[in-house]
Amino acid sequence: MDLNELIELAEKEILGRKPLRIRICTAAGCLSSGAKAVKQAMDAAVQAAGLGEQMEVSEVGCMRLCCEGPLVAVDPENTLYQRVSGDQAASIVASLNGGGPPSATKGDFSQPFFTRQKAIVLENSGLVEPERIESYLAVGGYQALYKCLRELTPAHVVEEITASGLRGRGGAGYPTGVKWGMVAKMPAERKFVVCNADEGDPGAFMDRSVLESDPHRVLEGMAIAAYAIGASQGYIYVRGEYPLAIRRLETGIRQAKRLGLLGSQIFESSFDFKIDLRIGAGAFVCGEETALIHSIEGQRGVPRPRPPYPAESGLWGCPTLINNVETFANVPAIIREGASWFASIGTEKSKGTKVFALAGKIKNTGLVEVPMGTSLREIVETIGGGAPDGGTIKAVQTGGPSGGCIPASLLDTPVDYESLARLGSIMGSGGMIVMDQTTDMVDVAKFFMEFCMDESCGKCIPCRAGTVQLHRLLSKIGSGQGTSHDLATLESLCEMVKHASLCGLGQSAPNPVLSTLAYFREEYVARLRDHAEGNGRASAAQSAAL
Repeated sequence: MDLNELIELAEKEILGRKPLRIRICTAAGCLSSGAKAVKQAMDAAVQAAGLGEQMEVSEVGCMRLCCEGPLVAVDPENTLYQRVSGDQAASIVASLNGGGPPSATKGDFSQPFFTRQKAIVLENSGLVEPERIESYLAVGGYQALYKCLRELTPAHVVEEITASGLRGRGGAGYPTGVKWGMVAKMPAERKFVVCNADEGDPGAFMDRSVLESDPHRVLEGMAIAAYAIGASQGYIYVRGEYPLAIRRLETGIRQAKRLGLLGSQIFESSFDFKIDLRIGAGAFVCGEETALIHSIEGQRGVPRPRPPYPAESGLWGCPTLINNVETFANVPAIIREGASWFASIGTEKSKGTKVFALAGKIKNTGLVEVPMGTSLREIVETIGGGAPDGGTIKAVQTGGPSGGCIPASLLDTPVDYESLARLGSIMGSGGMIVMDQTTDMVDVAKFFMEFCMDESCGKCIPCRAGTVQLHRLLSKIGSGQGTSHDLATLESLCEMVKHASLCGLGQSAPNPVLSTLAYFREEYVARLRDHAEGNGRASAAQSAAL
């Protein structure tokens, strides 16, 4: 396939569209609320009204405002309907044909939730049909790959990614171009590209939504990376709990192969690249890159000491590039628009945008993509709508079990790698859980420690035993049985686990405890006071009895 054929397919897709297009979100969130029934009812209503020549019904991906699903949008009217049920489909179709107002509740694309976002990774989500490659081609899909193969050398691609300032979106924020350059310089005959889609943080669903909504974007990003570093084989390591993402990836890979966009001699060049899926069994530790490598190789998913790093010795001892879903999803846009365009967005050290899964005690739950440097207040109060039912925001947890709890007094903090680290939290992959005034912060720390305790692979003693002891101390303090000595032990044990654990799971497990101790220490002290007062009452009663 050459560029003319690619453009011809895209034009055919665009010209074949009907005057009215009804888009129905069929990402996992909306499907769980009945979107499939809405799609079937909408198809039936269009046919029953004899409007098949004027209207088309499309299954698209996530429209971001997950709390109001199932979501339905109509083009070119730019109308949004929310919480749509199957029995409302006929009234929506009738209204589009000159009938009365529909029974469905109208949403508003002009609300801050939508207007205050900036979409790069999510620019196609909710617009393209994820199971039809033609839909992706119609928005310029795979043209960035063509540009790389025909206009840029591998070294130029690495330079472009480096100049963009893109940092890994999987949590650590390592410069993407530097990592690509390291693998590219390795003289090995075999190299691999791995997409880490093992999204395991509680409350996180960014990567899942991208894979369900725009899978070809990730496939294209991986192919560009493979060309840049000299790899011919890629793997996507995706959680088994993501069946819809897996199905759409399988469909996307099959379609790309059929059109010659994956496989041998892509775009009639000498570049060959194949992608296979590997399904994870749900171990949180396999999000760590060396544990992930072991799992792909068929071994037990446990981490190993570094160095050597995967860039030097990864899959089967070969140089391996590992990035997560969101990182790869940024790549086509950078190649298409240019490194300077991407670098102009965000802050000096954190370029581009970041996708967050906004959840918890917040009015608008869903996916949010904003420029780096946007304040937490902008995200949770303006875009998220603040706490529901007249409540007040108490804290925001960023980075999942590896992150920290940031108090409401610090909501004006810009969201970038360095600012969050200074507060004792991390960017992580993008989970953002909001807590209101009813949230008990000791219980929050205990919840995340229980998660880390359960997910520890057990290879190193500091994590295996340390998380258990931390959980026991939190349980003791939380139940009102703790002492000041227990609190001191909790803090010193956190430092030991943080500095002595082998991998990122153990090293970051104490973060929720340390951050809640730093910002909500009074809640721990109150539990100790209750215990002390209880002992005092008991002693007085015993004395009276004597």
